[in-house]
Amino acid sequence: MNDTPGWASPGSAPSEGQNGPGVPQPSPPADGSGPASKWSKEQPPPGQWSAPTGPGQVPGPPPPRWGGGRPPAAAKPGVIPLRPLGVGEILDGAVSTLRAHWRTVLSVTITVSVISQICSILVERYLLPAPPEINPDATPEEALEQSVESLQSSLVALGPALLITLIGTLLTTALLTVVISRSVLGRPITLAEAWREARPRIPHLLGLTLLLPLGSAVIMTVGVLPGMLIGGAGVLLSVVGGLAAITVIIWLMVRFALASPALVLERQGVITSLRRSAKLVQGAWWRVFGITLLTLLLVFVVSMVIAIPFTIIGFAVDGAGIGDLFTGSGPDFGWPFLIITGIGSVIASSITYPISAGVTVLLYVDQRIRREALDLELARAAGVSGYGSAPPGDRTTGG
Repeated sequence: MNDTPGWASPGSAPSEGQNGPGVPQPSPPADGSGPASKWSKEQPPPGQWSAPTGPGQVPGPPPPRWGGGRPPAAAKPGVIPLRPLGVGEILDGAVSTLRAHWRTVLSVTITVSVISQICSILVERYLLPAPPEINPDATPEEALEQSVESLQSSLVALGPALLITLIGTLLTTALLTVVISRSVLGRPITLAEAWREARPRIPHLLGLTLLLPLGSAVIMTVGVLPGMLIGGAGVLLSVVGGLAAITVIIWLMVRFALASPALVLERQGVITSLRRSAKLVQGAWWRVFGITLLTLLLVFVVSMVIAIPFTIIGFAVDGAGIGDLFTGSGPDFGWPFLIITGIGSVIASSITYPISAGVTVLLYVDQRIRREALDLELARAAGVSGYGSAPPGDRTTGG
């Protein structure tokens, strides 16, 4: 293994406890004390022997008994201990990465967030059409038509924002995945080094990032379209089909949640990384789902805590926006509001991006530790001496 973030070549470490040439195994005893050595057949019972004593010698403590004793603490060269992780340790590892490599992490997140916000403000201000005005005295037919026009306008406005967010997320995911992988080994990394490692994977990551929402859109269309084709009597069918499609999409999103770190760190293709993620998540779907949902809630709360004060300040500075909200017309926010709320968005993104990316990468590492003994490989890469000579114990514990 080398010291780069690509801990394994594609498909080198099989899952589900299979043994193979790519699976890290503890090294045989260096002193020749293996099964082939010529030990005497008359040995004391296991765990009941002590070192030979003589005049002036004090018997040393017996070796640890793994049956009832506590194993030694796992090595921790970086932000996480090299053993199966609990939920708190995964979240703490993501935050610790932000603290340990704050210069590199903030260089990535602030740069991408600032560029994304500038593009969003310019697009919103100059390229998007003005929102349609709502007439409060309109007839039911006119109100329905106005609602459809307002929805179309919102969808048009949402397109550029999603595209900008997609590009920003793509870059931060690639760069932060490399940074977090180095932080697991306890090694510093600069922005230039992270970019050099991540740049060859960006085209593949772009394909993965586009494939997942495209597949979700196809599944939703299949679920809703039959009811829409029937007409008025098919409303219930569309609702049921839509709920079923949402269930399938959530299941697939969790199943493929570890595809991006597999793609970047193992240098795999798009389809291979999806298969790799499905293999790692198999048997742990609910755990991955719970941690992912908890992370989304945490990111949402942090974003709201940061964004709400800036939104209030923006309304206070740009009073015209508040008036438009109560007149029924679309809000026409000025530059002060856009700039102030943009600053809040940059600050929120700079904090939440590393947490979200960190949890995803550390979940990937945790699943490989549990299924493929990746901790032994990471310990050797980090230069931890003697790691892996002790019995590994139950690798399914840790939360």
